[in-house]
Amino acid sequence: MRVLDSHLHLWDPSRLDYAWLRGPLATRFGAAELAAAHARTDGDITAGDSGHAAAVFVQADCAEEQFLDEVRWVAENAEQTGVIGIVAGARLDRGAETADYLASLAELPLVVGVRHLLQGEPDGTATSETFLTGAETLAARGWTFDACIREQQLPDVDVLATSVPTLRIVLDHLGKPAVGTAAAPLAPSADWIRGIRAVAAHGQVSIKLSGLPGEAGGSWTAAQLIPFLDVAAEAVGPYHLLWGSDWPVSAIGADGYRPADRDRWLQTVADWAVARGHDVDAILWGNAARIYRVG
Repeated sequence: MRVLDSHLHLWDPSRLDYAWLRGPLATRFGAAELAAAHARTDGDITAGDSGHAAAVFVQADCAEEQFLDEVRWVAENAEQTGVIGIVAGARLDRGAETADYLASLAELPLVVGVRHLLQGEPDGTATSETFLTGAETLAARGWTFDACIREQQLPDVDVLATSVPTLRIVLDHLGKPAVGTAAAPLAPSADWIRGIRAVAAHGQVSIKLSGLPGEAGGSWTAAQLIPFLDVAAEAVGPYHLLWGSDWPVSAIGADGYRPADRDRWLQTVADWAVARGHDVDAILWGNAARIYRVG
């Protein structure tokens, strides 16, 4: 079974600055650490086979002035990490500065999209005039936009998709719904379901099956998270779903870094897709390859 991880993070605090890193995440997660995580794979998932595994790197929120340096560093390590596409950090609300930055980004290898991290921005950021202008400039380049938001910001993504219909949007982490924990699971909320359905109604929107283990603080069960996968599949259809590991963020639990959790999440999504009769190869490889235009 081939696997294209649509949401891989890599970082090295000795090379770049990451103000948000804390606890077990505040160390290097690079080629060697990723190889060790892959080596744990067993069962039906052959993620350790370089001929059947690849990844799209998603910006890891380094200091803004280092966004281009992050792309260069990841590209330098692409062969060792299996990265075949890069979603770079960007600010889309800087007017002419945004256009100049995207032009500079276009000169670097492997870039397929950008992410302006919205989860920490005020609600309405993605619907501002300056942001929409930047989104139009991004769409003109044919790149994707990864929307990493909180659940209450789903209406902003709806407006963004309406305002810039040529922009291909990938919703990270299913919009970060509240999922609870294994001991105290939460069902999908009515507001989240409504928001997902509204966003999914736009043909250019896809949903990344990623991040839910992280939203559960590393304490999760398949039974707890599968209802969220079902809602996403019903809303957008199986050919706009992408599996992503959110490694290493979603491999952190109360007891620290747990490398096996990457493939536990992979197996959970694969088993769910088989049980529901979905196209497993599309969800684990083909959709991401098509949407990010990486082969």
